[in-house]
Amino acid sequence: MGPLIFCVCAAELFSITAIMYFPALLPSFQAEWGLTNTEAGWINGIYYGGYAVSVPILVGLTDRVDPRRIYLLSATLGALSMLGFGWLAKGTWTAAAFRLLAGISFAGTYMPGLKALSERITGPSQSRAVSFYTSSITVGTALSVFLAGWLANRFGWRWAAGLMALGPLAAIALFALAIEPRVQTFNLSARQSFLDFRPAVHNRQVIGYMLGYAVHCWGLFGFRSWMVAFLFFSLSLQPGTLLQFSPQDIATVILLTGVPASILGNEGALRWRRRLFITTTMLISGLIGCLIGFSAGLPFIFVVVLCFLYLISVMADSGSLTAGLVSASPDEGRGRTMGLYSFIGFLMAFLAPLTVGGVLDAIGGGIYGWGLAFATLGLLEISGPIWLKLFRGDREV
Repeated sequence: MGPLIFCVCAAELFSITAIMYFPALLPSFQAEWGLTNTEAGWINGIYYGGYAVSVPILVGLTDRVDPRRIYLLSATLGALSMLGFGWLAKGTWTAAAFRLLAGISFAGTYMPGLKALSERITGPSQSRAVSFYTSSITVGTALSVFLAGWLANRFGWRWAAGLMALGPLAAIALFALAIEPRVQTFNLSARQSFLDFRPAVHNRQVIGYMLGYAVHCWGLFGFRSWMVAFLFFSLSLQPGTLLQFSPQDIATVILLTGVPASILGNEGALRWRRRLFITTTMLISGLIGCLIGFSAGLPFIFVVVLCFLYLISVMADSGSLTAGLVSASPDEGRGRTMGLYSFIGFLMAFLAPLTVGGVLDAIGGGIYGWGLAFATLGLLEISGPIWLKLFRGDREV
């Protein structure tokens, strides 16, 4: 990994310290604020909702504005959102407002950072750079869970939020160091409208990867948002279980397995046919998703192993999907294509945590409730291969 890739990946890792702050402390917030599962689902999901509504604009702008500027301003917003949460959050609506701002910050760093990186790396190494970059999100997600639990246990959740605001500030310094300012050039079509998505919707392979990414985000972010709460629930059924690690610690390790899963998954897709590889991993993760919630009453070590397997299988196609999208999209309007790709995926990421919370409230919790809630994630994942089959081009990339 070269210095450029390392610095950009490290910057993205630090920029998203907010991503799992609320999900990692969800049981505590539910107890302190008296949140229902549906309300918790809203606060969980609104982060990705903020991402979804703003990413077409912010990423579309990268076809006419230097992505560096968008990244730095968005990382600043991320730091402010964490400070605001720590000082002012008092319940559902205030918490949701600051989570919304954090999601907008994520929209302005993730894909603009990827575009800035992909513009500076071409050829076969581009796919690997994309894979490393998407894996940095996984490391940042795991770090967010660990820091939230560790800092909250020692200083309380308000101070934890304030201290975690240092992450985006570190990202600003790293990204500014790695990415030099660039005069952005754009053609007439980009000048006319940075929200013109016709180049994307007229490309069948791009559509296939977009729908595959939507299914991927549905399963991944629905599971991530409720994983710590699920581990707490499983432990509550087994009061005699002796553990040296908290559910947040276990979740951190589980999430970290997504790094090799994503990188090795992309390498597997390069060696074998990309769509065949993605189809296989989606079927595996979908089947595990249908079973995992019903396992809550089994020995806790078995529950943890299932969580590991689910996360590994669902992350194995993460880098492959994004690398496929970048390869299939033309240079002209690539920012707009990536913006639409992110919007569709994170719209599903917004709906998934809310759906899980709604199912839990409707069923009344318990093993049956968790089983059906997570099964809603797995069932939709199984449909992913259908979309990849329906939307394929003459030449697979």
